[in-house]
Amino acid sequence: MIKNWVILYLFLFFPALIFAQQQSHDFDDKKDSLLPGTSTSISFTIENPASDPKTFIAQVETSSLHIIPISSQTEFSIPAKERSVFIAPLRIATETPQGKYTITLRITEKDTENILTMSSEITVLGNRKLSLTLLDAPEFIKAGETITANFLLKNSGNITETITLESKTASVKGNSVIHLPSGETKIISINKATNPDMGKNEFQNLDLSAYYSKDRQTVYASVKIIPVKPIEEDIYHRFPISASLSFIGMQNRGIYHDGFQGEIYGKGSLSEENKDILEFRAVTRNPVEFNSFTQYEEYFINYKRDHFFIHLGDKTYSSSFLTEFARYGRGAEVRFDLKRLSIGGFYNHPRFFRDIKDEFNVFSQLKIGKESEITAGYLHKIPRQNENNYSFSNAILDSPAHIPYATGKFQLNKHFTISGELAYSKTDLTEGNAYMVQAQGNFEKLTGNIMYMRASPEFSGYFTNTNTLNGNLQYKLTKKINVLANYIEDARNFQRDTLLLSAPYRKFFQYGISYRYVKNGSLTFYNGFQKYEDRLEPKQFDYYEKFFKINLDHQLGIFQLSLQSQFGKTENYLTGFTGNSSFYTANISFEKFKTSFNVYGSYAITSRYQMQNQKQIYYGARIMSMFSEKTYFSLFYQNNYIPEEYFNDRNLFEILFHQQLFHGHEFDISGRYTLQRGELGNKDFIFSLRYTMRLNVPVKKIAEYTTLSGNISNLGVKKTSGIRLVLGNHLSVTDKNGDFIFKNITPGEYFLEIDRSTIEINDIPDVTIPAAVNLINKENVFNFGLTTAASIQGNIQLIEPKDNQLSFAQFSKKDKKKKDNIIIQVSNGEQTYRKICFIGENFDFTYLCPGNWTVKIYRNGLDKRYKISVDTFQVVLKPSEAKSIVINIIKQQTEVKYQQEPIKVGYNEIKK
Repeated sequence: MIKNWVILYLFLFFPALIFAQQQSHDFDDKKDSLLPGTSTSISFTIENPASDPKTFIAQVETSSLHIIPISSQTEFSIPAKERSVFIAPLRIATETPQGKYTITLRITEKDTENILTMSSEITVLGNRKLSLTLLDAPEFIKAGETITANFLLKNSGNITETITLESKTASVKGNSVIHLPSGETKIISINKATNPDMGKNEFQNLDLSAYYSKDRQTVYASVKIIPVKPIEEDIYHRFPISASLSFIGMQNRGIYHDGFQGEIYGKGSLSEENKDILEFRAVTRNPVEFNSFTQYEEYFINYKRDHFFIHLGDKTYSSSFLTEFARYGRGAEVRFDLKRLSIGGFYNHPRFFRDIKDEFNVFSQLKIGKESEITAGYLHKIPRQNENNYSFSNAILDSPAHIPYATGKFQLNKHFTISGELAYSKTDLTEGNAYMVQAQGNFEKLTGNIMYMRASPEFSGYFTNTNTLNGNLQYKLTKKINVLANYIEDARNFQRDTLLLSAPYRKFFQYGISYRYVKNGSLTFYNGFQKYEDRLEPKQFDYYEKFFKINLDHQLGIFQLSLQSQFGKTENYLTGFTGNSSFYTANISFEKFKTSFNVYGSYAITSRYQMQNQKQIYYGARIMSMFSEKTYFSLFYQNNYIPEEYFNDRNLFEILFHQQLFHGHEFDISGRYTLQRGELGNKDFIFSLRYTMRLNVPVKKIAEYTTLSGNISNLGVKKTSGIRLVLGNHLSVTDKNGDFIFKNITPGEYFLEIDRSTIEINDIPDVTIPAAVNLINKENVFNFGLTTAASIQGNIQLIEPKDNQLSFAQFSKKDKKKKDNIIIQVSNGEQTYRKICFIGENFDFTYLCPGNWTVKIYRNGLDKRYKISVDTFQVVLKPSEAKSIVINIIKQQTEVKYQQEPIKVGYNEIKK
């Protein structure tokens, strides 16, 4: 049996279509995958089992205020023993949270008031939609002021987002982690202090990043910084030179010496393109014995341009690792760098090595890839004359030595590199050879390096009759656990300059595991052995030791704590006994008030030296303070050093003070008690007074002075005379006609500013001030006018629907919790201002330049049931005018329309 219920269907469905024009053109009929901001309909089947027709009143209810029935209450009739399909159209608001909701149909029989309740469940999907936009930031700011930029963060989705805010260039005001509910907006401010001593105009770029879920949004703001202490560009290209004079005194092994030492040093470019680099130094003879804390006599000059380099004078000359690793002397070096080929060489007369009189070196190098190269060279060594024997370590340099060599470095892939060297030497009586190979690997979890070198007994290079092996390995087992190992075997015979002592021979191996138990703390366990042998006679130590070591490093607030314990069993070859060696070391450092503090202490019971179970206590401290950029102070003390460090000059007490008297003039004072190289207990005292003058010598004129002139026209103000203008470090005052001029200005980019104390409070220029001017010609002109400021003001009015329209009762509670707002923007093409304004309140934009302005209104997440009647206004402002506008916000409602003529729709009932 076919029945028609189309009138009821159209009565309910048409209002949904009307309302859906504001949201979506289609109803969503999937109850398990509904998106917020759409409309849907839920159907209920109703049956009248009675033998007479009945009239019902249907009322639709939802479990959320965000899910709104388009028609909340409807009256309809069902004939006897018939069924009817009731369709409930719904609107799902944009801010509806993700989850399951219940739609309830409450049917009341009109005559008996019997109530029937039916329910259906729908699922609203999650919708993530976050936007971050720049709200406002200053176009200009004075150096020393704080930049504040505001950003608008808006959650247009239906999920409460947990957002992490971060800025790499500024600091975020307030909490860096916020929870932003659906439909809400929040203004985020970032601040950045600028340097008051900034000397040039520059842009500061500020960023703000919002991290949520696995997504990120980043927005930037750019602000021009105007210096308050501007430094003008120099019209001369200058070369920096420093000249110093020192008075040095030293109590050296009971004998006192003092005197003056002078130094001149310069390094810079001779051209403004920075292509001609010149460096030179001249240091006079040292009045005291040279050590690590005093300068030695030195003279050199070098020049570099494009692909050419030349050096004359003193330096450490080096040909290759095997042949001449480091030899200080006086000579000359030249090098030509072509695209892939480099050729060059040097002559060196060693100053601190008596066996060699002169040496010559030539080489050529070919690049065969970005990180791969091959070098071939020849080194010629000439011994000192008029002597029969020349000790060359364990060999004898009986005649000039000829040493060809070849080196190579090859990057096999991005993770693995190998390098090596092969050298051959020949004298009149001997022949020798040496080789070195090295491999480096850097993988995701594994990094390592190994190097092996071997020199024959009669090789005449830097190494002779020796070998060395060095290597280290680190494997990242997990994020917190690393496995470590390293091995060191020193070369025994090498030709070091007599200026310095050789470190003791060492053979060392250790392996361990490191565990990072917290972000700022790690614990490392080592096991291994070490052999130390004194190279001097008589020997102070010669031992072999197996050890176990524990290291603890932890950052606790401002304190950096380092603890170390080592337990070993020592075989003392010097005395012939075997004993235990234990060390306990602590180091604490922190920084406060521009001062760093470091305290060190160590206690040991050792069998390494002359006595078994010898007790040793070492302690010390260092304080370093930067009182200001011009003043520096340092204090250091340590009671003693372990014997293995005899090859160094060692400070026992040191005080340093540096003071910049005024620009370009500095004063330094220092005093030290030291243990010199090879000394164990004899202390010497060194003090120094040093004065330094820094000069910038002009070498070339690169620009001519220029001028800036102009006129301030009167556009309706009281006066244009006596107005003070600022251009960098220059001032100018307008005459009675409003004319001004700046003379003798260095070309460059400047900002022209007005001293507002010299104009009326409501006067405003007709151009953007500060105004950027680029002075490049000899005469520059900049004119502008002065007028009175105007303003735009108004009110945001809400127009409510008429009484005969249906209202959305579910929104009333929500309106009380949320205050809707819009963004109002005014712009004249050069200047743009924005404000967030609330419905029902007044707004204003003051101190605007007269002219054509566009007022644009943005919804800023305004609910879609509100409509902005006019979102753009064109305003022409006259001087001193206050223009008023009214922004109308219309609250829309869906009107229910009735079908005039019924359409019969039914279904067939099959009888058995």
